[in-house]
Amino acid sequence: MTAQPAAVTAPLPPNVAALVSKVVEDNPMHRNFMTNALANVSAAELKHLDDYITFCLQKGLTIAYLADCYLTIVGDTLREQIYFQKHKKYRYSTFAEVASSVYFNEEYMSFYMYGLAITSYLWPNHLDLFRFFRDTLPANQQGEYLEIGPGHGYFFMTAMERSAYNHFTGIDISETSVAMTRALIEHFGGGKKPFDLRCMDFLQCDLKDSAYDAVVMGEVLEHVEDPPAFLKQIARIAKPGAHIFVTTCLNAPAVDHIYLFRQPQELADMFEACGLRIKQQLIRPYEGKTEAESLAAQLPVNVAYVLEKA
Repeated sequence: MTAQPAAVTAPLPPNVAALVSKVVEDNPMHRNFMTNALANVSAAELKHLDDYITFCLQKGLTIAYLADCYLTIVGDTLREQIYFQKHKKYRYSTFAEVASSVYFNEEYMSFYMYGLAITSYLWPNHLDLFRFFRDTLPANQQGEYLEIGPGHGYFFMTAMERSAYNHFTGIDISETSVAMTRALIEHFGGGKKPFDLRCMDFLQCDLKDSAYDAVVMGEVLEHVEDPPAFLKQIARIAKPGAHIFVTTCLNAPAVDHIYLFRQPQELADMFEACGLRIKQQLIRPYEGKTEAESLAAQLPVNVAYVLEKA
């Protein structure tokens, strides 16, 4: 892993300060978490978050709305964690159980995506995943980049800004996510490079064999009923030597998580069975716990992988 940035001692950027103030006002119990989390964010990352909030404000959103989005994620996740610790399973196990209330519900999906974008900076585990993505992304490799489930669009936009790929394609089952990703790219100027965003089911897409030089899939496997089908599709469409980046989570309940991974070895075995091999990995245990402690207590663990075709 790369070295962590020094704690920020300067005043927070204005939009970040306003958002943090509103979050703490609405949920005073979140103050300590927020204080500790902000100490892990670099000045450059805070500037990125401030710019993202500016983008949201220019879209007509408010600080109060963004705080509500963020706290919705916090509250929903806490409720699902309580359920998981009691029942040792996720609340739902099929796509049909969550599709209408999440992916095809424009109001909730907007809340969800704006909130998740903010957690990319304010939750240390999510920030570590983003840094791992950013730092392992090839800077000079050219060709075709594909992202499955770009969600709020921040990884997709980062790839457009920091890599030399010639063309970028994003596929997402949610029209809300596609619209949010497009707006983000157009606002920050990433649209200077050719890109294509499609609202489609990845497994139903007519994609050619060995067509992509990079395939990225962040936080998707836990949302689907058949993760091997997605991994086999990736192995099929990725070129030999392609950069393949995948993240998911273990024992990490959320309102739309339906596939439960319990141990990292499950993923390693699944990758191998689907024609993929681990090159690099990040296993991010629960805050304040070791990996062994987190797995033993079935606490949330985030994982990220750079893969290659076997």
